[in-house]
Amino acid sequence: MQAEAAGNQQLLKVLNRMALVRHLCANPGLSRADLAVAVGLTKSTVSMLTRELIAEGWLVEREVVATGDLGRRPTPLFIDPSRLLLLGAEVGVESVRVVATSLTGEVRARTVASYGSSRTAKVCINSLGNALLRIGKQLEDAHQQVIGIGVGLPGGVDEASGHLHFAPNLGWRDVSFGLLLKEKLHGSPLEGVPLLLQNEADVAALGEMEFNPSPASDPLLYVSINQGVGAGVIVGDRLLTGRRGFAGEVGHMVLQVNGPLCSCGRRGCAEALIGLRAMLGHPDPSAPAPALSSLAEIQQRLGDQQADTVAAVNKAGAYLGVLLQNLATAYDPACIVLGGSVVELGDAFLAPALSTLNEYAAAANLEPPTVQTSRFGADAVAVGAAALARYRLTRPMIPSSSSSKALADTGVSEAEGE
Repeated sequence: MQAEAAGNQQLLKVLNRMALVRHLCANPGLSRADLAVAVGLTKSTVSMLTRELIAEGWLVEREVVATGDLGRRPTPLFIDPSRLLLLGAEVGVESVRVVATSLTGEVRARTVASYGSSRTAKVCINSLGNALLRIGKQLEDAHQQVIGIGVGLPGGVDEASGHLHFAPNLGWRDVSFGLLLKEKLHGSPLEGVPLLLQNEADVAALGEMEFNPSPASDPLLYVSINQGVGAGVIVGDRLLTGRRGFAGEVGHMVLQVNGPLCSCGRRGCAEALIGLRAMLGHPDPSAPAPALSSLAEIQQRLGDQQADTVAAVNKAGAYLGVLLQNLATAYDPACIVLGGSVVELGDAFLAPALSTLNEYAAAANLEPPTVQTSRFGADAVAVGAAALARYRLTRPMIPSSSSSKALADTGVSEAEGE
């Protein structure tokens, strides 16, 4: 009983510590007294916890605020942007992109590595591991510590086990991605750093929520459009992943009965109607996914006003509008964020989408949802993967068998040690 009571006390301490961190992420500059009121803790408890968090690199004190009142002036607290770092990686169809960010999302370093001619899981994981280690070397500083690594993958992921179910545009099925990446990092400075994996659109959605300096819109939908189409869904500050990790695979929602064949084997999927294949004239989905260089080709054709390409892009944009209408009806989001390489086509693609969405809303006498593009651009998935690490580390009670282990591995929690 005593051990259980001690464990409960330690868990409560972890929750209180992370409550302070999360509150300062959203409300920087609060004093200890302000924090105590905001999170419902005593001033003495907040003072003790903030001392620990400052010593560990989570928080930092800044200059004293002159209030004009007599007595001691309140000292504002902020998330420390320099000592604790997060690594985030995007596993794309052609390359990996890795960034290092501060706890508040500022990118400190980045690198991109292409796979070459082979796109096997082994080759890609080797490229990813090397890129992570390369970034780690750039950050070697006695005062800096990497506390989490997030990875965004192009398919359905079981986050708890790090198992990738299916990545159709890479032709991967049932890959123990987390285990293989840990083996790659074994014996390196990154060995033992908590590793968290999730679908690429899911992590991009988390990046929009976690690293937004203003209060995030909730519910929030992030729609990613690259070679494939996916979505991340956040409701009530929680990422919706589904029973098998397939929530948000909106690219495989059927928009047209008996439509073009999709890479997943179905017909009429959103991906087959909206993605790069659709704009290039529906090539064989069993063939390798179109290279992102194809996007530059489409942009050139649009610039030359080639009629067939203009029509194909317009049609794909209209189908995107249909998809957004369906998502808006299903989730009633406060905001939809569009990201991915295809968004770079600009108005030629996005204007038909917004027009279609607005037409559906007007027909139902409803206000259309707010739609905006990602503010992280090409880094959206990689930055979002870093946000996944912060999200799990600072929310120990959100169900995920991997999150408690991550906390134990960082030393943040002693309550859940094994």
